[in-house]
Amino acid sequence: QVQLVESGGGLVQPGGSLRLSCAASRFSLSRFFMSWVRQAPGKGLEWVSTITPSGSSTYYSDSAKDRFTVSRDNAKNTLYLQMNRLTPEDTAAYYCARPWRPYPVNQGDWAQYEYWGQGTQVTVSS
Repeated sequence: QVQLVESGGGLVQPGGSLRLSCAASRFSLSRFFMSWVRQAPGKGLEWVSTITPSGSSTYYSDSAKDRFTVSRDNAKNTLYLQMNRLTPEDTAAYYCARPWRPYPVNQGDWAQYEYWGQGTQVTVSS
């Protein structure tokens, strides 16, 4: 069974940084576009970032651009999200997600994502 396990969340002060990890198992990460998605309390899912299978191209939401960096280590089967200059508006549960097939994904098209991690909570507060 495909498994995605996020880690690295926590409580951080505004302006701080966190690095999230997503460990993938029982499939080859290198074949898939991978995304980070977040959900703030009481709100819907929000696409954050997507990275191509090789890692050569990355895509970000307007809120993540210039502050977040997505990367991957296919040899370790692990996806990362480096988050800098965090604000209270970044408070959310963060999920890594894998589409059901190894094709490019459309931002915010949740139906194409078959596998999700359990999420890691990020809280930005002073």
